[in-house]
Amino acid sequence: MTRRTDWADHTASESRPGTAGRGHGGGVDQGDHGQGGGFGEDGFAEGGFGEDGFGEDGGRGRGRRRRRRGGFDGHQDSGSPSSSRAEKGEPPTGDPAERAKGICLRLLTGNPRTRKQLADALRKREIPDEVAEEVLSRFEEVGLINDSAFAEAWVESRHHGRGLARRALARELRTKGVDSTLIDEAVGQLDSEQEEETARELVARKLRSTRGLDRDKRLRRLAGMLARKGYPEGMALRVVRQALEEEGEETEDL
Repeated sequence: MTRRTDWADHTASESRPGTAGRGHGGGVDQGDHGQGGGFGEDGFAEGGFGEDGFGEDGGRGRGRRRRRRGGFDGHQDSGSPSSSRAEKGEPPTGDPAERAKGICLRLLTGNPRTRKQLADALRKREIPDEVAEEVLSRFEEVGLINDSAFAEAWVESRHHGRGLARRALARELRTKGVDSTLIDEAVGQLDSEQEEETARELVARKLRSTRGLDRDKRLRRLAGMLARKGYPEGMALRVVRQALEEEGEETEDL
């Protein structure tokens, strides 16, 4: 028989997944400077333009300040949300369903999570599987867990804030436990034209730091930066060649 517990109204907007990280303005610069937040490798904010123009190495002071905030920006998820400081102080005994609700609510405060991330946290805290399943399902019903909204916000923020392409975004969402169908829908927000425009912005910012190097080395460095961000090889080479040609480099033999 399914265990039922009394439920408080947990539908407050500040706890809903997908509500933070919204409102990203157009263009890469806005995402990087915190317009609606930006996702980092370990969570949701990597501040400042770095070596590649999107917070890789530079702007670290601003990046550290941004990571202290709540919402997406403060999220420092190392893969399992169970290590969050929000869980500290949870009593080891008591009603499992109440414990599970408390753990989930604290983890969701300011930091959207996927169902899998929360399930992993409950499992680590030794919440019985059947209780965890009931609690997580109820949280989905009231909108506190929404993997679709999570994925859409992730794609929007990570593309605008870090310039990541669809391939890299899909890989990151898989590590968060998002269903492949939802991943496809989320990355479908981006098309090839938008990806290429972002790639051009990335190259334009990186280009200045490669001046003085020989042409082939510049090509490798710029194309490699785009490859690390998930851009297809053909697109990366085309964008880099065009940028070098605009600076007067000969590229016919490339």
